[in-house]
Amino acid sequence: MEHDFLSAFIVLLIVTDPLGNVPVVISLLRNVPRERRLLVITRECLIATVMLLLFMLVGERLLQAMHLTNVSLEIAGGVILFLIALGMAFPSMGVSFASQTTEGEPMLVPLAIPLIAGPSALATVVLLASRQPDRAWSWTAAIVLAMAVGWVVLASADRLSRRLGPSGLVALERFMGLLLSAMAVEMLISGLHRAFPALAPIAAQ
Repeated sequence: MEHDFLSAFIVLLIVTDPLGNVPVVISLLRNVPRERRLLVITRECLIATVMLLLFMLVGERLLQAMHLTNVSLEIAGGVILFLIALGMAFPSMGVSFASQTTEGEPMLVPLAIPLIAGPSALATVVLLASRQPDRAWSWTAAIVLAMAVGWVVLASADRLSRRLGPSGLVALERFMGLLLSAMAVEMLISGLHRAFPALAPIAAQ
């Protein structure tokens, strides 16, 4: 499954899930003074951005060190994305980190990792870098733009929560889960076709 800048940006925006993190951010920062909340969100988004860029840069070496192939990562990434998508569309069926809470001001965990730069986001950037290493600048721009949009959403968490309400946030979260599940299935199909080329003509019938 080949990506360009736009598709990489969309995937990263969905897997970092800023809208889904709005209620969690509100809960995590409830004991943080209002004047420090923007600073905390900015710091955590910067940490998450650095982690994603780091994984993008060392992704290929990481695969080689662990004797993993792009195909295995693509299939595993598709499975992880599908589980995350289930958690977004059907919270009781999938994998979610929304239940993680902390006392006081969050630092690195759980806001930056795993809520923003979670397993699905890290696997996505590693996959992008390993499959198309010649487009590293495109992936860097996609990561930075996705995180900038995520920062805007999280910085407006209180306002969004008031305007959309719980039902509006749930509706958006489930819609994004539907989009992500389709992307995950496409990634799985692509990985399986590459792993078992003989199945491609059968699947096309």
